[in-house]
Amino acid sequence: MTDASQITKGHACIQEYLKTLDASPGVYRMLDEQARVLYVGKARNLRARVSNYARPSGHSPRIARMIGETASMMFLTTKTETEALLLEQNLIKQLKPRYNVLLRDDKSFPNILVSAEHGFPQIKKHRGAKKEKGSYYGPFASAGAVNRTLNQLQKVFLLRNCSDSTFDSRTRPCLLYQIKRCSAPCVGKISEADYADAVRDAERFLSGRTTKIQERLAKDMAAASDAMEFERAAALRDRIRALTQVQTAQGINPRGVAEADIIALHMEGGQACVQVFFIRANQNWGNKDYYPRVGTDVDVREVMEAFVGQFYGDKEPPKLILLSHPVENDDLVTEALSQKAARKVELAIPLRGEKAELVAGAARNARESLARKMAETATQGKLLKGLAEAFDLDSAPQRIEVYDNSHIQGTNAVGAMIVAGPDGFVKSQYRKFNIKGDDLTPGDDFGMMKEVLTRRFKRLLKEDPDREQDMWPDLLLIDGGAGQVSAVREIMLDMGVEDIPMVGVAKGVDRDAGKEEFHRTGQRPFALRHNDPVLYFVQRLRDEAHRFAIGTHRAKRAKSIGATPLDDVPGVGATRKRALLAHFGSAKAVSRANLADLKAVDGISDTLAETIYDFFHERG
Repeated sequence: MTDASQITKGHACIQEYLKTLDASPGVYRMLDEQARVLYVGKARNLRARVSNYARPSGHSPRIARMIGETASMMFLTTKTETEALLLEQNLIKQLKPRYNVLLRDDKSFPNILVSAEHGFPQIKKHRGAKKEKGSYYGPFASAGAVNRTLNQLQKVFLLRNCSDSTFDSRTRPCLLYQIKRCSAPCVGKISEADYADAVRDAERFLSGRTTKIQERLAKDMAAASDAMEFERAAALRDRIRALTQVQTAQGINPRGVAEADIIALHMEGGQACVQVFFIRANQNWGNKDYYPRVGTDVDVREVMEAFVGQFYGDKEPPKLILLSHPVENDDLVTEALSQKAARKVELAIPLRGEKAELVAGAARNARESLARKMAETATQGKLLKGLAEAFDLDSAPQRIEVYDNSHIQGTNAVGAMIVAGPDGFVKSQYRKFNIKGDDLTPGDDFGMMKEVLTRRFKRLLKEDPDREQDMWPDLLLIDGGAGQVSAVREIMLDMGVEDIPMVGVAKGVDRDAGKEEFHRTGQRPFALRHNDPVLYFVQRLRDEAHRFAIGTHRAKRAKSIGATPLDDVPGVGATRKRALLAHFGSAKAVSRANLADLKAVDGISDTLAETIYDFFHERG
């Protein structure tokens, strides 16, 4: 007898939906029995596209599996196919369906911002929404690429990188002025007009117009020399030298490509690597590699289209995108990107010349990166298997969570969680926990660990009680011995989570690395041999958790050092805080001030003065 649930799955299920569809463009979703999204697709003609899935044969293994799991479908009609493409890519990034090509680790890229909110503009790294007024240059592939460029700009143009509050409070030049990295506008070492000229030159440099800068600097140097302003002439000479060194170091930059993204794909063994190079202002602003989730039977055109669509889902595309392979719907993708950028965007696959050389270089990087990744994955797989054998696990863990705490005598306490799996450290899954427990004794590591794990697993139980997602760990590593493991065990039992293995990692009697003891519930401690690769692997996991915990603790401590009670007063922002501190000398003096004195401060209204007075006196 056939199970009734099988009747509504697969081809028969899809066939039923055909009766309700017309020839409109739109987006379709295929869902399994638990209503989890299996696949998101677009169509110029929904009825024609879905009818392909209703055929019982002629599908790749991946698509055949997906059809077999389909228990229901959802549809959204759109006015145009271009609109459908944009909606499809947004839904893929949001829902992360199992059978779609999926771009992972899609973070925003940093830019350089030349601010426009101060008479002496600041030049700085910027990431995120472009809300601040000023000129933005980018994207750069990494923070390192931005920092290198900022370093060059400081050498050549001597622009400030300090915050406005630091600028306004300085009474003498900082170290950057002494080492000729800043012109010290904060203390009047350069006029506003001359500084504005330097800013314009820096923006020309970031736009690729360096020849005119050198010509003008050379003329200014000659004029200064003729006027016997030898100190100024020497400073200009140093700037010309610095600019020349920058240009010499940039010999790898393209001459005939002013602005483009270069996207090259390499696929092998069911895995893929995409290299993206950013060319702006005839300069190579770095590259980044991606490893989209693909299958063994995915076409290269499908991967390239999915990558381009998802990559530019939240980024502005450049005028030119150079590809190593064609996309499935070239005209459609071009139209969608042009619509998003509100200007023409060109997709091209160059066959000769400098552009082809750039794509070939990116493709070589993609091939080599994928080879390294596959080798690392194979090694990681062996280590995970070794870990399973050492700790008597049923199978190699796919998600290991490692926990650590950091504090100084109980102050600024934080908990940290890192995650590792077949692809190594999964930094996007790291989490920090500000310890909130008011009843904790300073330095109570057991109490801190209890709070961290309780918060972590309460959230997991709330968000994914049926463990359908990949967010549940297969193994917990705890920094500590039998006491910590016992405490963690009690916490897990209280929450009804009893089936996740946990291991405590403790230093040996003389606390030497390499003599770690491993503790498990109800079993004797044991050690691994000194040269065991699994031991090194566990040490790396523990050290990474410790590094992350220490870094988080230091950041919290640094923030608290700069904090004052004024930060908590409603209506007191950075400007008014500076005014109050300048007037009274300290936050403590502000808290003791009477109402009349508070009203006398520039920028503090009578109403705000009363708010400040009430805040401190109600607290006292």
